[in-house]
Amino acid sequence: MSYDRYVAICNPLLYSSIMTKKRCVILAVMCWVLSFFLSFIETLFISKMTFCGPNIIDHFFCDLVPLMKIACSGVYTMELVNYILSFPLLLSPITIIIISYTKIIVTILRFQSRISRQKVFSTCSSHLIVVIIFFVTLLSVYIFPTEGQTLNASKLLSLLYTVFTPFINPILYSLRNKEIKKSLQGINKRLNLPFFTLYINK
Repeated sequence: MSYDRYVAICNPLLYSSIMTKKRCVILAVMCWVLSFFLSFIETLFISKMTFCGPNIIDHFFCDLVPLMKIACSGVYTMELVNYILSFPLLLSPITIIIISYTKIIVTILRFQSRISRQKVFSTCSSHLIVVIIFFVTLLSVYIFPTEGQTLNASKLLSLLYTVFTPFINPILYSLRNKEIKKSLQGINKRLNLPFFTLYINK
């Protein structure tokens, strides 16, 4: 999405020729294949770990971090594999996002019109909010866990990237849609809700 925004803002005249249907499919397939491949490697190493204690994980789902806490052997190897795999899986998209948004900000600052700048920043803000929440929580759980991070803190952070981010995604993206705004105005006329009034008058 950051690349899509970069092309739309920095190369608007070439957008339709760059972001073709074929390219979108290739980008999506690359994400799926890379994720599947890295998950397969992780699963392979997890299967080699041995568990001699309780088989109950104190977590919302079978996550890697609590799984390693109850393992008897193979933890060091798994931690090493986790760090090695986390870098291409997390840091490469973060790098692409940072480069894309740096170029977008430079382009926006060149705009003469203040209204145009606000409009573009408003368009990009939804994506940036979701990206920041998602990647900050992922990095804090898997790559840079804080010293003395409790299991409850880890569980809370896991909720942010597994539940909260997908939950707010449709809200953040669809509420800027004109058709959705029109529907909200219709609902507001019938129900007279303060939240809708506040939003649709923005």
